[in-house]
Amino acid sequence: MRVRPYGDRALILDMDDAGEVVSWVSAIREARLPGVADVVPAARTVLVAAADGTDVGALAAVLQHVEVDPGRGEAEPSAAEVRDDEIVIRVEYGGPDLGDVGELTGLGPDGVVAAHTATSWRVAFGGFAPGFAYLVGGDPRLQVPRRHTARTSVPSGAVGLAGEYSGIYPRPSPGGWQLIGTTDAVLWDLDRDPPALLRPGATVRFEAVRV
Repeated sequence: MRVRPYGDRALILDMDDAGEVVSWVSAIREARLPGVADVVPAARTVLVAAADGTDVGALAAVLQHVEVDPGRGEAEPSAAEVRDDEIVIRVEYGGPDLGDVGELTGLGPDGVVAAHTATSWRVAFGGFAPGFAYLVGGDPRLQVPRRHTARTSVPSGAVGLAGEYSGIYPRPSPGGWQLIGTTDAVLWDLDRDPPALLRPGATVRFEAVRV
């Protein structure tokens, strides 16, 4: 982990991958360090905002001594079905790119579904649209490139893969991820507290719906 100043009120922590981001965010939040106002994860960085009056240099030194468990993320389930501390997302597999993903991975469609549902995923960070979560930690065989040509419209609830990530489109929007299924889960709801179903650090497991 590398620490860089971000102006005079924050620090940027550089990470090697999204899994490391999740572990560091969890460790910093649990340490409840004095002088930390906010912790914001991204794909390969963590922004640590300092509270008023905090010596940023001293905070950087303290962060170097935070104990991090590289295999652990902070679970923060919200209003959804939670089973064994995991948020369960039911998916009807059969998306338009499932066959292509099966060929790219060599797993075939059934193998892709088995791999996607066999392991837990973790929310690394949010972005792109309200409620969209970048999930990491799944089967590494599922790492596939984005589509060469993005779709002008992807339906709400579409479940996709791109690079090391899996994600769910919270609303209709353009997108270039490989779509392997759909879910009825509501990813963003302003009447829910918090509105986002999947928050950084949460543990997610996909479950195939039999149709």
